[in-house]
Amino acid sequence: MIFRTARTAVALLCATAVAFLPATAARADQLRSNQWHLKYLKIAEAHKVSQGQGVTVAVIDTGVDPHPDLRNNLLPGTVTAARGSGDGRRDSDPGGHGTGMAGLVAAHGRGSAGALGIAPKAKIMPIQDGTGTGGAGDIDDTAKAIEWAVSKRVDVISISSGGGSTPRLNAALRAAFEADIVIIAAAGNRPGDFLIQFPAAATGVVAVGATDQKGEHADISVTGSRLSLSAPGVGIVSTSVDGRYRTGTGTSPSTAIVAGAAALVRSKFPDLSAEEVVHRLTATADDKGAPGRDEEYGYGVLNLVKALTADVPPLEGGANATSSAAPSPTQSQPAGNAAPDPENKSSVGSTILVGALVALVVIGLLVTLLVVLLMRRRQQPRRL
Repeated sequence: MIFRTARTAVALLCATAVAFLPATAARADQLRSNQWHLKYLKIAEAHKVSQGQGVTVAVIDTGVDPHPDLRNNLLPGTVTAARGSGDGRRDSDPGGHGTGMAGLVAAHGRGSAGALGIAPKAKIMPIQDGTGTGGAGDIDDTAKAIEWAVSKRVDVISISSGGGSTPRLNAALRAAFEADIVIIAAAGNRPGDFLIQFPAAATGVVAVGATDQKGEHADISVTGSRLSLSAPGVGIVSTSVDGRYRTGTGTSPSTAIVAGAAALVRSKFPDLSAEEVVHRLTATADDKGAPGRDEEYGYGVLNLVKALTADVPPLEGGANATSSAAPSPTQSQPAGNAAPDPENKSSVGSTILVGALVALVVIGLLVTLLVVLLMRRRQQPRRL
């Protein structure tokens, strides 16, 4: 989704979505009230049930600075970017993208001041897979990051970036699923994206879209049939580098919020499989848009309290079955059967066949051209 010739454009896009807030005492005191998504998600009520104890979330991003509101939950991680080194506890992005995502997941704040995450007692394992402003490393750097997270037996993986796919990345995702890890990824941001990005588009990954302060679909959020869930993503306040704070908009913060929600559910229900955790999140979401799963909201908007307290029937037939009420996005959706032709008139069959073949050839050429162009644009993923 990012390519070498577009770093300047990406940096400009990120600059329009992020605002820095100074790290003064007064700022920290009022910052909590500026985190509007906490009240929207009824975080105080949710935290009476779970705060993420015993859960580790791998944040695959630009690294995480040890912000005062976050450092107690920050574990040593690693750097998989080819040009990087260290334990992940340094943010290579001057805009603090990775630090912001980690803060949304598990910032503990300072009493009633500072930033608060969705799961303030969960642990963050930072994995830096990219360097530079707004950009990311090679796609296989993300694959290596997932592999490393699997080796450390994390519970949740949060990926607020997207791009193309490689065999190694697909294999890393399969290994994570086999290790019973919940994988959350950003769907993508308009206008730069018009399709749900990878790895969010992969079967088994929770693809997250963004909503505004009214709970409505955010214009910046990419739509598509692979969308799983939506969460607040407009004007989201979190931690940043050098003890500062940031305000960001996009599917990146939405993804981190859902990753925090997954941590709360895994902590509250430790015996649930990763697929059952996802099922609980999607089955309890507030249905918006068209009934059921739709291209703007997925299964709906995240409802933290219901995810932690509702009586959710288990997946039919166990962890590998699909619930008729709200199928888990970790399951492949069956294709609809084609309706039979009631006429079936052979007299026009040859004409229709020739026309159909010509149309298919033209469509095939256009699709091939589109794929080539997209692949050329997806030499590197980019932050969302």
